[in-house]
Amino acid sequence: MIKSLTNQMGIKGHLTIHKIVEGEEEVVYDEDNVIVSGFGWALSHLYGKLGSNTITDYQIDRVQLGVSGYAGLQVSSTNSLSGALSSTTEYLGQSTDSNLNVVSGFRWENDSVVTTPQIYAKIPFSKVTRIDDRTVRYTIFIDEDSCNNLSRPGVPESALNEIGLFIKNPKADNIETSILTAYRYFSNIRKTSDFALVFRWTISFG
Repeated sequence: MIKSLTNQMGIKGHLTIHKIVEGEEEVVYDEDNVIVSGFGWALSHLYGKLGSNTITDYQIDRVQLGVSGYAGLQVSSTNSLSGALSSTTEYLGQSTDSNLNVVSGFRWENDSVVTTPQIYAKIPFSKVTRIDDRTVRYTIFIDEDSCNNLSRPGVPESALNEIGLFIKNPKADNIETSILTAYRYFSNIRKTSDFALVFRWTISFG
């Protein structure tokens, strides 16, 4: 039923990834993404008045990046990243110059709350652009000082290769509890201070 709701509304997504080196921008990824069942779950709570009474709690306002994505997660039942960055240090490093604003919270999964703390990067409202009556674009800027030189056990040179958009807090929990709404696995990008990344994610309705 949740999947049919998103299908019925014709919700689609498209992601482009841009690499910026010394002001020069290059498109390194350009593909459709998966709208996952969490989007329908959140919308059913909104329209059915089962969740928060505050409309801003249903905003897509945060994102996670990860390092162990794979093609098998390109399905509507996906509810989390495979290897989401799990600390402020992984997002911000040791730099005080990162432009990212990171927050912690919980996550909804299969109608239950996962209370393992999650780290999210906020999407500034100024980076949310209304393209037309049915289309919104989210711009996520990962500057030269962010997400650099990642390392995981057994993978000393980990690469970014997955990203997810999240709705803020659809059930108005005291500790913000977000839900995954869109997911994309992409080719490995080993992030360093030599370049910035821009993710331009377009969501359309109908």
